[in-house]
Amino acid sequence: MIEKQFKNLEQQIEILKYKGLVINNEEYAKEVLLRENYFFLNGYRHLFMEDSSDRRYIEGTTFEEVYSLFLFDRKLRTILFKNLLIIENNLKSITSYQLSKKYGYKEKDYLKEKNFTSRPDKRRQVKDLLSKMKRQIRVNGRDHTATLHYVSNYGYIPLWILVKVLSFGIVSEMYSILKEDDQDQIAAVYHIQPDDLMNYLPILANYRNLCAHEDVLFENRTQKEIDNTIYHQLLNIPKEDDRYLYGINDVFALIIIMKEMLKNDEFKDMIIEIENAMNALDYNVNTIPLEKILLRMGFPNNWNEIKDIERSYLTNEKSE
Repeated sequence: MIEKQFKNLEQQIEILKYKGLVINNEEYAKEVLLRENYFFLNGYRHLFMEDSSDRRYIEGTTFEEVYSLFLFDRKLRTILFKNLLIIENNLKSITSYQLSKKYGYKEKDYLKEKNFTSRPDKRRQVKDLLSKMKRQIRVNGRDHTATLHYVSNYGYIPLWILVKVLSFGIVSEMYSILKEDDQDQIAAVYHIQPDDLMNYLPILANYRNLCAHEDVLFENRTQKEIDNTIYHQLLNIPKEDDRYLYGINDVFALIIIMKEMLKNDEFKDMIIEIENAMNALDYNVNTIPLEKILLRMGFPNNWNEIKDIERSYLTNEKSE
């Protein structure tokens, strides 16, 4: 096995130049590589390559262009992350309200197995998740101001406080093992079908963690896919073999989910921010067209029209 050897900044610059990347200011490029890491920056090179096998940059591609895509992705993560946190907080609040109202506000009441689905194939999952939640109470109960206050003064932690220390992943998994009636009540707040919400939540949790850890976002694809929606139809997204080409397991699928779960003004503000980031990227990148980047993101050319589709006019029926 060939070992990867350490390369100093000068060697990194020479490798990039050897691959055809134009570096107008080597000192600036060294500063960026030192701060941002050659490996991470290198993750944005693919769109600028002649082809996947040649591994040479399209003639005229500059270091600044590749770095602009890197910075765009960082900006996109920031925009999406703050809105994903809104969705996370809303979901936790709605879920804790529904369960506390029905099952009580002390953990000895709301963490009973009988409060969750009785499906035999979910029995092990129910036990495992309840164990995780009880462990969070033991581990974090005295580490957070809110939970410590309730433990010290009342001897219990209500669910609306506990959700603050639960991960988005745990809360989304909890939804999947709720009784159908509770799933219906929570999904009804968003005016979407329970099966859709169950499918959306792991995707949201996946992107939330991706944003938090500054992984490459813009070209990410998820294993889970969302079903056809009215948005696919209204935006005239093309199909191939009866499958939509965009908005299925890509970043635009995430945009569709967020359209369903954010308030109208929150969603419109988010789309405007993404538009501004794209305009800046388009200005800074000349070697490749913006449409090529949109394609890698899974965005149709008319993607921003989704902000003008009013949810109040839509039904919960899936697109054909």
